[in-house]
Amino acid sequence: MKKEKLYNYTYKVFKTLQEKHKKKTIFLLILIIFYAFCLPKQLFTKPTSTVITSKNNELLGALIAQDGQWRFPHNDAVPDKFKTCLIQFEDEHFYQHPGFNPVSIFKAFQQNLEAGSIKRGGSTITQQVIRLSRDDRSRTYFEKLKELVLATRLELRASKEKILTFWSSNAPFGGNVVGLDAASWRYFNRKSADLSWAEAATLAVLPNAPNLMYPGKNQQKLVAKRNRLLQKLLAKNEIDTLTYALSILEKIPEKPYNLPQITPHLLQRIHKVNKGEIVKTTIDKRLQIQTNDIVKNQYNQLRKNGIHNIAVLILDVKTRQVLSYVGNTLTSKKHQKDVDIVTKPRSTGSILKPFLYAAMLDSGELLPNTLVADVPINYGSYQPENFDKKYAGAISAKLALAKSLNVPTVRMLQKFGLQKFHDYLQKLNLKDIRRNANHYGLTLVLGGAESNLWDLCKSYASMASTVNHYTENSSRYRTNEFCEPTFYGDEKIDFGVKSSEKIIFDAASIYLTFQSLKEVNRPNAEGNWEFFDAAKQIAWKTGTSFGCRDAWAIGTTKDYVVGVWVGNADGEGRPGLVGVQSAAPILFDVFDKLPKSDWFEKPFDEMTEIEICTKSGFRATEICERKKLEYVQNSGLKTAPCPFHISIHVDASENYQVNTSCASIENIKQKSWFVLPPLMEYYYKVKNPFYKPLPKFRNDCFRGIENGMKFIYPTEKSTIFLPRDFEGKQNGIILKVAHANKKITLYWYLNNSYLGKTNEIHEFQIAPKIGHHKITVIDNFGEEIQQQIIIKN
Repeated sequence: MKKEKLYNYTYKVFKTLQEKHKKKTIFLLILIIFYAFCLPKQLFTKPTSTVITSKNNELLGALIAQDGQWRFPHNDAVPDKFKTCLIQFEDEHFYQHPGFNPVSIFKAFQQNLEAGSIKRGGSTITQQVIRLSRDDRSRTYFEKLKELVLATRLELRASKEKILTFWSSNAPFGGNVVGLDAASWRYFNRKSADLSWAEAATLAVLPNAPNLMYPGKNQQKLVAKRNRLLQKLLAKNEIDTLTYALSILEKIPEKPYNLPQITPHLLQRIHKVNKGEIVKTTIDKRLQIQTNDIVKNQYNQLRKNGIHNIAVLILDVKTRQVLSYVGNTLTSKKHQKDVDIVTKPRSTGSILKPFLYAAMLDSGELLPNTLVADVPINYGSYQPENFDKKYAGAISAKLALAKSLNVPTVRMLQKFGLQKFHDYLQKLNLKDIRRNANHYGLTLVLGGAESNLWDLCKSYASMASTVNHYTENSSRYRTNEFCEPTFYGDEKIDFGVKSSEKIIFDAASIYLTFQSLKEVNRPNAEGNWEFFDAAKQIAWKTGTSFGCRDAWAIGTTKDYVVGVWVGNADGEGRPGLVGVQSAAPILFDVFDKLPKSDWFEKPFDEMTEIEICTKSGFRATEICERKKLEYVQNSGLKTAPCPFHISIHVDASENYQVNTSCASIENIKQKSWFVLPPLMEYYYKVKNPFYKPLPKFRNDCFRGIENGMKFIYPTEKSTIFLPRDFEGKQNGIILKVAHANKKITLYWYLNNSYLGKTNEIHEFQIAPKIGHHKITVIDNFGEEIQQQIIIKN
């Protein structure tokens, strides 16, 4: 009721004034409107530095503002020490006046009148804020009047504390340093909240004459000015006598410090999106510094071999946050030190092999210990080789992955299907694999494609997190498991809702893949790691691109993923630039700085216990000699049974095969025999001395077909003239063989060099050189035939 009466009374007074003093009222109204809008909505518009901090708000780095000034973004917090020093030095009655101090103005006017020029301003902190926002215009009385009006308007708009933040964020501190935050780091190498009383006092007096006094210039005048302020603080009981005595002993900095540049490449990456902002990141400063030191030490060694660039990325699996980001080494511009390697596509080498292994487990086409062929092979003009150019004949898929053997991997890819594997990689969102599967061919898994450290670490972290979430969430997955990591401190990853359906790989396939990667041989310094209780269990993989241009090492535990790339940014290859020698030592040095993690829990609900043939690693059949129970992925029930055990009849010595034509039934033993195809057997028995080839039939035994395999062409030793086509190019010849068993596989050799194999239709084209040649054909049971030929023009 009272408010309504007051409103009515005010309205009547206004109407009366309007009627009696219409022109004055309009003029007054215009003045009020002008006053209301005289202050710009945004006082300060100058560009600011891009600043990044750690997850604990520690400064990691900053970029100078576009206008060449070290001007940090506006800070809403002014430390108490500096606030006290500023008010005591600049505006003792700051909290009492309405934006201007009449007493100070009168004294300044009187002093300037006596001097005949402007010697003293008499400006309050609020007026100084207005002057700073107007780019320090010339000090005239008319300008002072403007500042006074704008200062009162600012007092109505903003709180006193807000006005202090405007001043501390935009005051000049000498040179190209603007604002308290930048000055604290440039002059004292620490954040403003950690300044001592002496340091706060030094910075409080600097803006009074920033061109006359700053660290490195007029030191004695600056010290005297600081000490007078400290004495005033003592007199006002803001500091005690001991603090005063210690403060006046502190030295003034002689020159500015360089701002920290702890993760410069991440700073540049953030600058592209958050230019001129202060960004809190997820970086662990202590870990980042330790990683920087590791990279620096390794770089000093590697550059002796002409290797100049290193990148390291550390992810927290559970939060998917970036804990450390090293985009490159502190090399020279000549060696492209500014290039952020973390995001740059590089040849993958063998680093994609675990994805193929997991995909084959996931689709039910492989068990961890399944024997795969490790023998020479040709795919047209493509002939993959193992790194050491040796062959094992047959090796378990698990060991082939651990040893990073190329030939078994390519065979596995050919069997699995190039397009299927490419589809899995697309689901992983490896963004640099942009072309179709046929473009890469079978080299896709050996470095024929490119990817980057960010995407690869992201994929390993997503796989690790899949197993974690599955075991933590009662055997359920999360729908957004394969997501992008983050380095923004305020961003929380949403892993999606719980689901009973796998996202890409099932948890068991990932777990079994990590189990295989855990057994990878570590660098020399990490030898016999499994015998030490303190040793960390790490699933890790290296990669080396063709021509030794890229060395990779990526490892994961339950909690962390560490990725390392080593090489030259310009793509120059160097001898010894291989994953296990160049990248792996950095990987393990970094893991040594991380807390120890427990190993992954076994995802039992995605696993089944079945009988496995001990020798072959396939699902056991009745005739397998030795069997064992193993937990495999549920899809493993679809895998083929053991193909390498056959049942044969032998004599008592087990040295010969027999039948009833040469031995009585009571003298015949039925025996399960582990038999590899001839070419696999040829290499396998060299490294496995206890392997027993399939025994031959005893000479006195009748085999039904005396010779079940014959040459159709050539039928006898003959001389062959190779024809030429119309262009004069020499054609080859087609060899033909017949076999009594239509389901048999034949293996072809020319002069003891393996050519390939045939099934059902046994024809093989060759283009031999001029001269004598020996053709050998062997079937699954070790039977062989040979033929000599002479090639002439």
